[in-house]
Parts: sequence; C-alpha cells; structure tokens
Amino acid sequence: MIAVRLQTPEKIRDLQRKLYLKAKSEPRFRFYLLADKVWREGILQHAYRLVRANGGAPGIDGETFQSIETGEGETRFVAKLQQELKEKSYRAQPVRRVYIPKADGKHRPLGIPTIRDRVAQMAVKIVIEPVFEADFEDCSFGFRPKKNAHQAVQAVRQALYNAQPYVLDADLRQYFDTIAHDKLMEVIAERISDRHILNWIKQWLSATVVEEDQQGKRRSHKAKRGTPQGGVISPLLANIYLNRFDRMFRSYCRATGLAAELVRYADDFVILMRGRVERTRKKVEQILAGMALMLNGEKTQVLDARQKSFEFLGFSFKRQGSSKSGKMIVLVEPSRKAEQRFRDEVRGLTARRTHCVSQRQVLDGVNRYVQGWVNYFHLHNSTRVFIRQRFFLEQRMRKYLQKRRQRKGNGMMQWPASRLYKELGLYAIPVHASYRRTCML
Repeated sequence: MIAVRLQTPEKIRDLQRKLYLKAKSEPRFRFYLLADKVWREGILQHAYRLVRANGGAPGIDGETFQSIETGEGETRFVAKLQQELKEKSYRAQPVRRVYIPKADGKHRPLGIPTIRDRVAQMAVKIVIEPVFEADFEDCSFGFRPKKNAHQAVQAVRQALYNAQPYVLDADLRQYFDTIAHDKLMEVIAERISDRHILNWIKQWLSATVVEEDQQGKRRSHKAKRGTPQGGVISPLLANIYLNRFDRMFRSYCRATGLAAELVRYADDFVILMRGRVERTRKKVEQILAGMALMLNGEKTQVLDARQKSFEFLGFSFKRQGSSKSGKMIVLVEPSRKAEQRFRDEVRGLTARRTHCVSQRQVLDGVNRYVQGWVNYFHLHNSTRVFIRQRFFLEQRMRKYLQKRRQRKGNGMMQWPASRLYKELGLYAIPVHASYRRTCML
C-alpha cells in the first residue's frame, strides 16, 4: 500500500525526530515505552486520515469510511480504538484475503485488514518507523520516507558506470508469504522492548485469514508465516527483516574486499560487481537460508550487462558502446514488459465496453493513466520508447473515436494529431528524455 502525502502535524514530526535521533545516537538502545505514544489522540487521528486518504476495500466486517462517518463518526471511532489500546483490550480482527491478477497470468494474494486494524497499524508505524529508519542501510529504497524507485534506478546506473558490469538479478521466492514470524519478532525486539507494541505486531502477523471460494463459501486459517500484503505496516516489517540481509551482505563485502553494490527495493534487489559472481551468489543464498528465505531459481539470473540487458523496477539496463562517440554508456529505458503493460492498459481503457461511458470520462481516464506512466518512466534514455508509445496512443485513440462514432475511412485524416491534442485534450507524451528536456529549458 502506498502512503498518501498528507501534512504531518508538527507535534508528530517533533516526536519522530526525537525517536530517530535517539536511535541513531544509541544503536543498541531498546525502546521500552512507546505504546503511550501510539494511543495519543493526535496520532490516532492522523493515522485515521492517512488510512482514509489511502482508500482501499473494506475488511472482513464490511465497514467502509462512508459507513463510519455517516454512523458513529470519525471522532467516536478514534475514541473507541484509543480506549481499546489504552485498556489493553484491543484484539486484531481476521484479514480478508483476495487475489490480484499479475502480468504473468498468476495471482498475488492480498490481505485486507479492517479499517480499525489499519488505523491501529498506521499509528504504530508512525511511532516505530523513525527508530528503524535510523538503522536502515542506504542501499534500501522501497517504502521509506524520502526514498523512491528513481533513486534506486540511479544507484544501479551509477554502479554500471563505475565498471561493475556483472549482475546478480535476484528474486526472492514468495517473500511476503514466507517471512518467519519468530525470526522477524527477534529482529524487532532488538530495538523495541515495549511488550504492548510487540503484542500488537504478533496479533497482526498471526491474524486469521478468511477467503471466499467461487461459490461464496468462506474458509479460514491461522497465518503461521508471512506478513499480509495490504496491511499498512507490512512494508515496514518487510524492510525491517531484510535490513538484516543488507547488513550481513555489506559486512561480507567489507571483510572480503568485494567491490559490489547492493540496490534493494522491498523484496526486489540486484547486486552489481566486478567479479566473483558465483561465489557472491552462494554467499547470498547462505545469508538468506539463515533467515529462512530462498531465491527463486527461475527468476534469479547472473549476467554480464555488457552482453545482456536486465530489468529492475520496470526499467531495462545495459552497458554498451555509444554509436556516436564509441565510449561506454549505460542505457536505461522502460522495459518491453512495461511498454506492453502500457498498451494493454490503454486498450482496456478504450475498449468497446467503454462506449456507453461519456467520451470525456474515457479521455480523462486515459490521460490520468498515461500521465502517471510518463511521470514514472520519463527518465534517462526514454526517448525511443516514448516515441513508440506516443504513436501507439494516437493510433489507439483514433481507432476508439472511429468505432465510437461508427465512422469509416482514414483515421489519420479525420483525427490528425493537432485535433487529438488541441480539440480533445489528449495528454501529449513527451518525446525527449528528461535530461534533454531540462537542458532545453
């Protein structure tokens, strides 16, 4: 779940700053009194508003934000949760499991806690995140304040420029579903000794999972491993656990003199190095085995980026000679998979079933998606892909307009680019990479 940026109240920022500085200055300190911060009214109110801004489907109880606010109201809802936490009567409710289709045709399990539990998780996250932020390695970029995917992409690009062309492109086997609860709690307890915080986290990890089959029959079971994707606190817990891997691998590099750069985004990571690739892979597998984790053999690969490209965070990377200067450059552009997903999504947004929806609504939906895609991928060597995507988008919109209006003939003549952009207001995909665009301003 991606956190929405709401302004954090100054009091909460001050608390987070103090916790971070304390943790940074005393790496072995265990925080023993944090629960009283979690049930503070201001923190719970801010947690509620963050969860509300993130949206999401209702949990197993069917309660929505609308039903809360037209019923007891936000103030009463927060007050009841505060009382439960304060009186130690809070108990996590079951998690509703649904399955989300993936690009490869498989399905990803998503656990949806109730709004009450999501708010409680957010409040705990607000309090404990600064403590662990002080410990996290700078090679981790996913689901962290002031860190993002573009920074991870830049770190990979820089490592390739630094003559580290050998790549271990790693994929963890079902990471979120296989995290060992006891080992995760051990890592958390290295920094947190407050028994109430630890108890709440244990409850969320072991909450009953409920799912429905196609006939609507419910099945339930206790979670013995993993942390549910969809839980507010799950990305933080996942980072806390993998930080142990980050530290152990970097310690290994320092001890052996291995020139390697680890770049991790949540459970997706690459290691770029100058040599000793197979030995490094064995060491990675050894560290992960000690954490009860495994590499996915089908998706993990070792390669030379001078001979073969690899993908990371939707981008394709390759180190090659420039056709103009002959010097080695690093080519970073949207991957073929990302390009195809864009086309599939635009086709879906303009499919025949959308003809019953107003044209303006369809165009607004297309523009929102295309602009979001461009904002993410408008980086480095995106020009060639963006030219192709712009041409595809224009052709697809012409096809949509002709079918919608049941017209025949030359779509290019009826809907030239100037008309698509000026009259209809179609978002114009830029055809220059971001660095070139910046130079032209």
